[in-house]
Amino acid sequence: MHFRSLPGIPHPVSALGLGTVKFGRNQSVKYPQSFDLPSDEEIITLLDQARKEGINLLDTAPAYGSSEERLGRALGKRRDDWTIISKAGEEFANGQSCFDFSYKAIASSIDRTLLRLGTDRVECLLLHSDGRDLDVLDHSDALKALHEAKQAGKVLAIGISTKTVAGGLRAVELGLDAVMVTYNPWHREEEAVLDAAAQSGKTGVLIKKAFGSGWFGQDQESTEGEDPAVKALRFIFDHSATTAAIIGTIQPAHLRENCRALREALRKT
Repeated sequence: MHFRSLPGIPHPVSALGLGTVKFGRNQSVKYPQSFDLPSDEEIITLLDQARKEGINLLDTAPAYGSSEERLGRALGKRRDDWTIISKAGEEFANGQSCFDFSYKAIASSIDRTLLRLGTDRVECLLLHSDGRDLDVLDHSDALKALHEAKQAGKVLAIGISTKTVAGGLRAVELGLDAVMVTYNPWHREEEAVLDAAAQSGKTGVLIKKAFGSGWFGQDQESTEGEDPAVKALRFIFDHSATTAAIIGTIQPAHLRENCRALREALRKT
């Protein structure tokens, strides 16, 4: 496994992070196939395999249904083996998302995340944008809540999961520790954010939807030829600003394949 530095976090994080949306939510998702939520035993088996592969980075969120609670139970006393990313601002209930970026809502969400995960801190806490990135960053008290949580030691690094180029650029301009963006061979619109992060040297970049939510750009171009997973990861890590790609799965075989693809993508020629 390859490791990278993420500002604010004192230890390297694995270049591949395990996304856990499928641990707790299978409604209103955009994956190619429907799925059942895994059992607690299946989650523990997957986490064990991830550690054997060298993965130490987990991504969760309140918007991922019961993901935080289930992850907290599964980690137990092994929590310190992991670097955890969670989020605040989006909730998912009764089949739909709702958003609240008030100071009270963000502060309360952080405390609830710590309780659900059974921990005293989260290594990285991101605002879960509703698409109004600039409003969230510039016209709410959400960042104030994040900065105070960081000062209190509840989180080590803060940032935002964006949905616009302008929002990503603003995150870098503000000097946030991390920004999470969509970036893959089939979605290159946010490359300017990576360019800005590389130039600043102060903001780590986490990549979401590295595989296009499992579609691999099938609606845009043929995937014949090169392994699409290798193609995506090679493209993503060719940019020097990339810290880690977050890829979700609940299938051990998929996890092994993702790790193999990463090794091949980063293999020096």
